[in-house]
Amino acid sequence: MNEGTIGKSTISVPHLTLGTMSFPLDKQSVVTLLSRALDQGIIHIDTADLYDFGQNEALLGQFIKHHRDQIVLTTKVGNHFNPKTKDWFWDPSSQYIKTAAKNSLQRLQTDYIDLYLLHGGTIKDPIDESIEAFEQLKKSGTIRAYGISSIRPNVINAYMNKSNIDAVMMQYSMLDRRPEEWLDVLHEQQISVLARGPLAKGMLSSHALSSIVKKGKNGYLDYNYNELRQTTEQLFSLDEPLEKLAFQYVLKHPAVVSAVFGTSNETQLLTNGQYVNLAPMNDELYQTIQQITKKSFYTMHRE
Repeated sequence: MNEGTIGKSTISVPHLTLGTMSFPLDKQSVVTLLSRALDQGIIHIDTADLYDFGQNEALLGQFIKHHRDQIVLTTKVGNHFNPKTKDWFWDPSSQYIKTAAKNSLQRLQTDYIDLYLLHGGTIKDPIDESIEAFEQLKKSGTIRAYGISSIRPNVINAYMNKSNIDAVMMQYSMLDRRPEEWLDVLHEQQISVLARGPLAKGMLSSHALSSIVKKGKNGYLDYNYNELRQTTEQLFSLDEPLEKLAFQYVLKHPAVVSAVFGTSNETQLLTNGQYVNLAPMNDELYQTIQQITKKSFYTMHRE
């Protein structure tokens, strides 16, 4: 199994991570999906306390309690939610982070979290206070490592300079190349990138054209509808499965330790999971894709 180490921690993960946000809300489906993932060597499972207002973690926990030693577990915190009213607000306070960690442990039926991520964030947050909470959780053994899920340059820069984060989760794909400005510096700082959304809502999959009609009809980031179709057709002409190219592309830079793909059914899981042991993309193909796609840039939240 191809794998990499998250940041400066001792946590090893395969190059594909299973995101569970779209999981169905029934136990048998969750058991089936997680069993198939482990069978394929996809041992890194990504969730968040906000997904289905805690139900996602609770369903995962019914499986995890029987397979904890086989699983690397990531969850997220920062959205203070009420599971009854389904309301939430942003709360990166130390008190909430520590309380939410206890609640996640109960739902997940485990006594530790491998990687704990702040689920968003702004430059106006009490960042020092948030960092202190994560450090205390790490010192107590509640979590093994921590990081942030954010693409905001000012937030990434603040945590990179103030904390001991091991990972940054960022949306990254051939159609969303905004994170590329960060890859070299994060790699130099031994901070790993978890690339979420590598298939761009299915627009970088074998069903790309139908996905573009449904999800890209009003465009996607720097692409209008026609550009999406033209770009996808050029990628198809490379004569490789689009899923394979999508994963290989984001994994090309050594800063990226794993690509996080979501699934809602077994067919999607088996299709994507076959690429868990991908060989690296060659330089020529990588450069060709960079010529086909746009080099996008995140213009907001820079100060």
